[in-house]
Amino acid sequence: MPPYRPLDAQVIPRFAGIRTFMRAPHVTELEGVDAAALGIPFDTGTSYRSGPRFGPEAIRSASALLRPYHPVHAVNVVEALSIVDYGDLPVSPGDIERTYAQVEDALAPIVDAGVFTLAMGGDHSVTLPELRALARRHGPLALVQLDAHADTWESYFGQKYFHGTTFKRAAEEGLLDPAASVQAGIRGSVYAETDLDVSRELGFTVIPSEELRALGAEGYARLVRERVGERPVFLSFDVDFLDPAFAPGTGTPEIAGFSTAEAVAYLRALRGIRLVGCDVVEVSPPYDGAGQQTALAGANVLWEVLALRALRP
Repeated sequence: MPPYRPLDAQVIPRFAGIRTFMRAPHVTELEGVDAAALGIPFDTGTSYRSGPRFGPEAIRSASALLRPYHPVHAVNVVEALSIVDYGDLPVSPGDIERTYAQVEDALAPIVDAGVFTLAMGGDHSVTLPELRALARRHGPLALVQLDAHADTWESYFGQKYFHGTTFKRAAEEGLLDPAASVQAGIRGSVYAETDLDVSRELGFTVIPSEELRALGAEGYARLVRERVGERPVFLSFDVDFLDPAFAPGTGTPEIAGFSTAEAVAYLRALRGIRLVGCDVVEVSPPYDGAGQQTALAGANVLWEVLALRALRP
C-alpha cells in the first residue's frame, strides 16, 4: 500500500468534497510514511484578530495547485517522500492547556514513527505542544523562526500561555537550545525598549527586519547554519513575516514586511539543515483577500519546506 502519493489532478473531480494538502491521501496509518501534513485549528491564543482556526482548511484548498517538482532544488518531493494528510488534531476552543495536552497526545505516535510533521495552524500558541512532542524524541531543538514578532513575552492579558509567549515557555521548558536558534524578520512597534532584550537574554539570535534585508538570503543562511550545525531543527513560519500587502489574512499584521519572493529566497537558502518538523501559523482566512493570497502563501511555504526535507530526509 505505501508509499503514499498525491492524487493525480485529473482524479480530483471525483473527490470534490475532500480537501487535503497537495491532494495527498488522508491517511492515519503511519507505516511507510515520510511526511504528514496536519491541521491544528485553534486560535484561542490570539491577542487581536481571531480566525486562524480556519487556517488549515484554507491552506489545504490553496495547496491544490501545487505541483510535485521543485525546479530550483531539482527534486520531486512526492517521489522523494511518501506524503499523507493526517487530518486535523483535536483541540478544545477556549482552553489552551487542554488543547496542548490533546495536541501532544495526537502528535506522539507521528513523532515516534519518525514522520516529518508539517503543521498548519492555528495561532502561534500551538507551536509549544509541537515542540514538546518533538523534543521528547530529539532533545532540545534548534529553532529557525521567520516572524514579525519574537513571541517571548512573559505573559499577555495575564496569561502564561498565549501566542506571544510561546518561545519564552519553550526555552524555559528546555525544548529549545536558544544558542542554536535564530529569530528573523522582527519588526513593528513594541511596548518598551527592552522587549527584544528578553529574547537575547534567553540566548536567541535576533535579526530585525532591517538587518535581515542587509544580510540577504545567503548571508542569513550562513548565519543559521553556523548556529544550528547538525542539531535537529524546527522551522516555524508566522505568516505575518510577510508584509500585509502580500498576506493580509493574519491577526497581527505589521507593515514594512517581506514579499513572498523574498520569503521564498530565505527558505531556499536553508538547504542542508536537519529539519525534523515545521509549521505555518496565523493564517486567518476571514481577513484574507478575495484570492486567498495569504493561504496560498502559506501552502507554498510548506511546499518549500517539504523540498528542503526531501533534499535531506
